Amino acid sequence: MLSSIIDAFKVPELRKKILFTLGILALYRFGAYVPVPGIPFNEFAHSFADSGVSMTMLDLFTGGALSNFSVFSLGIMPYITASIIMQLMQGVIPAVGRWAKEGETGRRKITQVTRYLTLGLGLINAIGYLLLFKSPQYGVVFSTEIPEFVTDILVVFTLVAGTAFIMWMGELITQRGVGNGMSLIIFVSIVSRVPSAIFSSVNLSADTAMGIAVTALIVVVVLACIPAIIFVERAQRRIPVNYAKRVQGRKMMGGQSTYIPLKVNAAGVIPIIFASCLIYFPAQLAALFNVEWLTMVADAISSGWVNWILTVLLIVFFAYFYTSMVFNPDETADNLRKQGGFIPGVRPGSATVTYIKNVLHRVTLPGGIFIAVIAVVPTIIFHFTGNTLVQAFGGTSILIMIGVALDTMNKVESQLKMHNYDGFFK
Repeated sequence: MLSSIIDAFKVPELRKKILFTLGILALYRFGAYVPVPGIPFNEFAHSFADSGVSMTMLDLFTGGALSNFSVFSLGIMPYITASIIMQLMQGVIPAVGRWAKEGETGRRKITQVTRYLTLGLGLINAIGYLLLFKSPQYGVVFSTEIPEFVTDILVVFTLVAGTAFIMWMGELITQRGVGNGMSLIIFVSIVSRVPSAIFSSVNLSADTAMGIAVTALIVVVVLACIPAIIFVERAQRRIPVNYAKRVQGRKMMGGQSTYIPLKVNAAGVIPIIFASCLIYFPAQLAALFNVEWLTMVADAISSGWVNWILTVLLIVFFAYFYTSMVFNPDETADNLRKQGGFIPGVRPGSATVTYIKNVLHRVTLPGGIFIAVIAVVPTIIFHFTGNTLVQAFGGTSILIMIGVALDTMNKVESQLKMHNYDGFFK
């Protein structure tokens, strides 16, 4: 892999993309430490340290920006929530469904609506956080040098502008960098919390030697799980396809055998990200309305057996949902028929569609259950041990990190192959 990274920097175009991506991510991390105007930093940090589990998990996905109440406190969550809504609307609103089928023009329309929806959700979240942190639960007193309503407007505007800036940076990485910008921003947010989690894990026990041993054990277990996760991420169910021989002009065409690759986890990390956003959405509502019973519900959903069951169900649901969005058996069967291809032992047409759907359902279920188990088991361990390293290196975090890393390496590999270099996966 080291030689492949060196080869990547030998290609001028790819080197510029990698450096551009790293530069944007560094800018994002810098913004996570720039507090909003008028915030009493030390007082707020002390108050946030006593917050509930739901706020701690929200802070994990913002890379510590929320605990600093920085300009990027809202993180990428408003954009992801808006993307989930637009995905669901494609199956509910016919006009949005037609946009998804119009190619590049339709995608631009969906992207534009997603942007406006992101700003709307960001405005709601910004107002909610402002009301929450000014409530008696936190009791944060903002700057008294200017009128209070001016400070409130300034704080809300800064948070919404930060959300728009994060969205812009993510789209820049996708267009001009390497990999998916939004996924890389989440990746960097999670990775940035690992060093502090390691130190917290070492200091958790009164005996330093015991703390080091427990931390080392957790790291070893995580490293041992990575190959199994990568194996499932790259696993495929291959449906054999034969092409009949036919004469086209003066040439004999067809007569070849190939396959349709169906990934065991075709949805990647999307089900985990979507499930996490929905599970911690009540925490955002609690921040908005600051109602005691809603805060209790948010904390209950954010941890404990309710959280574990919901996480498993939502991940499996979104695994099926997203796979059905990205893979269309009807379109695949129609393309096979037009090209003279057929699945051995299966009649073309509706029988082929039914066969592909059945195989897709059987393949998606174990993949969804696998990533759900990987996501939930570390959460259960953290619930009983309280070790922050387990939370930072939890199933959700590690699956997102591995999924984003594999996706980015695949994109780099495709660029390397265009320039006759070996990729990461030889």
